[in-house]
Amino acid sequence: MPGSKPPQRHTALRGFDLSTGTQKLRWNLPGDSSVCNDFSIGPDKALYISDTTNSKIYKLPAGASTAELFLEDRALYGIDGITFLDGTLYVNNVFSNNLYRIPVDAAGKAGQPVDIWMDQPVKGPDGMRAANGKLLLAENGRGKISVITVNGDKAHVTVIKEGLKTPTAVEPAGDTIWIAERGASKAVSIPMPK
Repeated sequence: MPGSKPPQRHTALRGFDLSTGTQKLRWNLPGDSSVCNDFSIGPDKALYISDTTNSKIYKLPAGASTAELFLEDRALYGIDGITFLDGTLYVNNVFSNNLYRIPVDAAGKAGQPVDIWMDQPVKGPDGMRAANGKLLLAENGRGKISVITVNGDKAHVTVIKEGLKTPTAVEPAGDTIWIAERGASKAVSIPMPK
């Protein structure tokens, strides 16, 4: 919002029909300021949405037009990437450089984020997706793409690409990983590691 002090943003989640381009959904994130940063489809076919500055995850059930608060937690201040790996929800934090697992009980209620200890530091974890039983992570602060192998509450980080200019997103597609390189205003691809 121009001229607001402190700076404020109003963000919205929008959905479109890919064959016609017709808008199907517009949901404005609640609050005076919000950052709709990333989203991922869960095993329940709901869309899970991260709100970076409000420490929240929203859930948009399949077919719904309005999302509901799924989790609000202080550890999520800076939440960015969000994805499901083998049915388990993982998020990262671009401010604190952490990785978390979000436990969900049998009733579908989220619990307190569980910090996953990584065996090497990451800087500016941003977009994150799952592929081949591992997490793919864009590190915008170091210009890297990493593969994270989670084992319980610990994780092994393997860098697979360096030298990128502010990578903010990764997307697996078959044997390719597509990368949004914001600092270079382009998309690039690398082979999926075996």
